[in-house]
Amino acid sequence: MKKSAISIAVALAAVVTYGAIGGAQAPAQGGPAVFPPPAAKITPGDAPNYAFDITKAEIDYVIKNAPANPPDRQLRVVDMGKYNLGVGIIHRGPTNDKPGDPVPVLWHDYTPEIYYITSGSGILTTGGVILNQRVGGGVPNTMNGPGGSGIAGPGSYSRRVNPGDIIIIPNKVAHGWSGVTDHIEYLSYRPDPDRVLPAGWVYPLLLQTTPTEVPTPGVGRGGAAPGAPGRGAAPPAAPGQ
Repeated sequence: MKKSAISIAVALAAVVTYGAIGGAQAPAQGGPAVFPPPAAKITPGDAPNYAFDITKAEIDYVIKNAPANPPDRQLRVVDMGKYNLGVGIIHRGPTNDKPGDPVPVLWHDYTPEIYYITSGSGILTTGGVILNQRVGGGVPNTMNGPGGSGIAGPGSYSRRVNPGDIIIIPNKVAHGWSGVTDHIEYLSYRPDPDRVLPAGWVYPLLLQTTPTEVPTPGVGRGGAAPGAPGRGAAPPAAPGQ
């Protein structure tokens, strides 16, 4: 189940970064992929016209080799033109809480999150009043930008989540975990319209691998000449490149 869930989630995260970071699918016409691609970003605010991949092998490598804390690993942040987009993998161990214990929560001032649960199970508490609020100090982190922490209060809602579940958490909404007896693992997609995340970020342990290229179905149909460049493909490389 975990392998299937990760595979689906990786497919959802195909377009996640840009520029001169390895892994871009922007091959030169008639030749192997070029890194950085010739269609590299030119003007700030332009959206990239090629895709990037985060492979299951990369996710597994980060989970296996990253330090236990913090449990949140921002894999990549891409400048999408009008906004940034972050993709992270989070692995949390047992919460070791007892029935009736208060639930610690976080909030993020600018970045919403979309969770896709890949393995494990736990109780996710969201919303409501945040008690004992503590604003985060220091430099905003690379995962979520500025925010804070506290305790779940009146009006909060709790539910048990399992692999395959998707939860959408707007910015400034409290969210926290309890009832995790073994682990909970999930991908987090982070739209960033205010650009508080560092565009171009790549997790230091992330492997720079590229999926094996296969023929593109339908190339040359619809009046387009075979091999003609289009949106999503880089222009032919200049002589000598």
